[in-house]
Parts: sequence; C-alpha cells; structure tokens
Amino acid sequence: MSAIAQAARSLAAGELVALPTETVYGLGADATNPEAVAKIFALKGRPADHPLIVHLAPEARLEDWAVEIPEGARKLAAAFWPGPLTLILKKSARVPAIVTGGQDSVGLRCPSHPVAQALLRAFAMVGSGAVAAPSANRFGHVSPTTAQHVRDEFGEDLRVIDGGACAVGLESTIVDLSRGAAVLLRPGAITRSQLESALGARLRERDACAPRASGTLAAHYAPATPVRLVASGDLLQAVASAGGAAVLAMRDAAAGAVAWIAAPRDSARYGHDLYANLRALDGAGAREILVEAPPVAPEWEAVNDRLSRAAAGAASLDDEP
Repeated sequence: MSAIAQAARSLAAGELVALPTETVYGLGADATNPEAVAKIFALKGRPADHPLIVHLAPEARLEDWAVEIPEGARKLAAAFWPGPLTLILKKSARVPAIVTGGQDSVGLRCPSHPVAQALLRAFAMVGSGAVAAPSANRFGHVSPTTAQHVRDEFGEDLRVIDGGACAVGLESTIVDLSRGAAVLLRPGAITRSQLESALGARLRERDACAPRASGTLAAHYAPATPVRLVASGDLLQAVASAGGAAVLAMRDAAAGAVAWIAAPRDSARYGHDLYANLRALDGAGAREILVEAPPVAPEWEAVNDRLSRAAAGAASLDDEP
C-alpha cells in the first residue's frame, strides 16, 4: 500500500497525519470527526477557541461545507484555487463546532501541492475527504516548511508525508466573506492587490467583529530565542551592543554576531526562506535574534506581518495558528 493510501486510512481511522502543502506543513485530521480533531488541539497545545482550516480537493463541492456563499467567494475561488488562499464562509451543518472554535463560520482552502491533493482524493474514497489542519508545530511556534521540521517538533511517532520543501513557505492568505464584504484577515502570497483585482472591489479593513482565524493573534510564529526587529540603519550598532546575537539581514555578515544569515532581497524568496532561517538561528545558541526590518511596501506585507508577530511572540508567547 502506498504512503498516500496508508495516510488516508489513518485519517479515516481517526488518527493524525502531517501533510505537505504549498504554504507550510499541516497537522491533519478528519474534519468531520470531533474526536480526531481534538487530538490536534491536544498535540499542539492549541486553545480550543482557535479555529482550524479545512482543506478540500479541487473537485470537492463548496456547498457541502459552507452556506450563503457570496459571489465574491466564487470569484476568489475561481481565481486562486487551488492555491494559498483560505476563504472564511458561513459553515454548513457538516462542520463540527470544534473545527471552528464554536463560531458559525469556517475557513476553507484547496491546496495546490500535488501530494496534498493526492491525499485528499484518497481520503475522499475512504472517508469524508476533508482534512482540518493547522500548521504542524507546537502552538505559537515557527511553522514547519519541511518534513524534518515536523519531526523535530513532534518526534518520529507522528505519521509524516514528505512532500519536500514547501514552495511558498508562509501560511495562506485569509479572506473573510462570512459577513458580506471581503475583509483581509491574514496577508499571504496572494496579495491585497491581486485579491482586489479578482473581486473588482476594494477589501475592507478588519474590524472588532471579524471572526477569529488561524495565526492572527498578536504573538505567533515565534522561535524560543527572543526576536527583535531593528531598523536597517541601526542594525550594526544593535549587533555590537547585543553581545551575542544571531542575525537575519539583507546584507553580508558583519563582525560580532554568533550567527548571520544573509536573506534574499526579493520578498517572495525572503518569505519562502523565513521560517527555515528562524529555525536555524534559533539553534545557534544566541541570546536573541536580531532581524533587519524589511521594506514597508505592499509586496512585503505578509513577511512584515509574520515578523511582527514573531517579535511579539518572543516577548509574550502566551498571548497567542
């Protein structure tokens, strides 16, 4: 039996499986099985009110999992599915409350990774075909972008499907359409301008009534080593005064750092490498990780979002995907 078929049977039996997607690796369970989904929360140490994203194969019917599907949702799905986009919609009765954190809305996504799609299709033959999956890491920690990252996090007992390094490396863009107008809840590889072009309308800003969604708390994506963002012009002085920092910067190494990673200047490549770089620097034995603040520009929105949460998480991980 192939690894995909075995994993599909494990899901149908109520077990957890770590699977690759184009964004990050997910920790998956049968989305229709509350007992199986509860295992995700227990293994991650995830608060029960923090919702999960449900992953579907390209041929799955949106109407089976959501109700009141607005035209904007259909436009975005047509433009970006399969791909790194999660749509928040009113949930159908088929989605258990544990998946949504008790909310009446659910996050739905159709991943483009061929291994994820193969697993979802195999699972549809022996089970529900829907996999609830947050990132495959302890709650609030750095997301995994390789199978080895998952094994480092949870050990060898968890079934992990190795699909190689994730192509995107940052979690999916999340758009709320459960209240009518489209609202960007989490930036990602699909940018604000791309979304607005597909919708033919401007996105509304997030408000206090927005539904809870994965990875949107102030503190998240954090290494164990404290992270500090530093303005470009202040970086060398910060390194000199830190006395043993690890550094992520868009320049060549300078003296005084325990470890130094020169990051790409392209936003997509920077995002692709970000979590692997943070994990590498976290293991350098430094007192803190200094990150040269990237440019403030639309194409850097997702990267800046993750870095700001990582820095906040280093200071207060309990506040927090």
